[in-house]
Amino acid sequence: MKKWRRSARLVDMTRLLIQEPHKLIPLGTFAERYGTAKSSISEDLDIIHAVLEAQGAGVLETVAGAAGGVRFIPRLDRSRTEAVVKELCGRLADPDRILPGGYLYLSDLLGDPALIRAIGLIWATLFAGERIDAVVTVETKGIPLAYATATHLGTAVAIVRRDSRVTEGSVVTINAVSGSSRRIRTFSLARRSLKEGSRVLVVDDFMKAGGTVRGMVDLLAEFRAEVAGVCVMVESPAQERLVDDYVSLAKVEEIDVKSRKIAVSLGNLFTKGVGFQ
Repeated sequence: MKKWRRSARLVDMTRLLIQEPHKLIPLGTFAERYGTAKSSISEDLDIIHAVLEAQGAGVLETVAGAAGGVRFIPRLDRSRTEAVVKELCGRLADPDRILPGGYLYLSDLLGDPALIRAIGLIWATLFAGERIDAVVTVETKGIPLAYATATHLGTAVAIVRRDSRVTEGSVVTINAVSGSSRRIRTFSLARRSLKEGSRVLVVDDFMKAGGTVRGMVDLLAEFRAEVAGVCVMVESPAQERLVDDYVSLAKVEEIDVKSRKIAVSLGNLFTKGVGFQ
C-alpha cells in the first residue's frame, strides 16, 4: 500500500469527517487507509481539531477504548449565527413578500441552499449534545429545512403527510385542529419511516398558533417518540399558542398590507437556544 503524504492525509481525513458528521470512525480505519501508525493519525487529528475549533466550524470528539474513535461535531459559533439570523430577518422585512390576504412569500428563502444549509447548521448546533434519531417535518415547505438539519446531525428524516399514500405502506393517521383556522387537519406518518421510541427533532418553516407542530407532536406520541425539541424558522404573533417549548429564528411582529410594511424581530433563539444564551 502506498503511504500517503501528511498534507494529503490531512485533506482527506477532514473531508471524510465533515462528510459524515456524528459518525464514530475508529483510528484503525484511518491507519489502514493511509498506511501509517495510529500515533501519526492522532497527531493529524489534533491539527484538524485545532483548525476547525479556531474557525468556529466544529470540534472533533474522541472516544477512548477498543471500540472508540473520533467523530466530527459540526457547530456554528454565535457571531456567525447572529449574521445568519440577521440576514433572514432583513430578507423577511422586504415588502415585496406581502401576498394578498396578508400572507408572506417564503419559497425563495426555502429555495436558497446557502441559507437553508446555515439554518440547518444552527439547529444542529443547538441539539448537538442530544441523541437525535430522526428529524421530523410536515410536507412540503419544511422538507428542505429538515434535510439540511439532518445532514449536519448525521441522522434520518421522517416526513409527515397531509394524507396517506399507497406508496407509504401502513401508516398512522390522526386528526388535529388548526390553531388559527380551527379546521380539522389530517396528519399521517408511515410506520416504516420511524422506529418506536425514537428521539426526534421537529422542524417547520412557519408557525402562528402552532397547530401544525402540535399535530406532529401528537402523531409522534403514537410512535412513543420523545420530542427533543421544536425548531421553527419564522413565528408570528397569535392569540393562542398550542406549543410553548420551541426555538425560533425570526419573528414577524406585524404585516401592514395597506402601508406595505413588515415588522420583523429576532426570534427566541438567543434566549431559549441551548448554547446561545
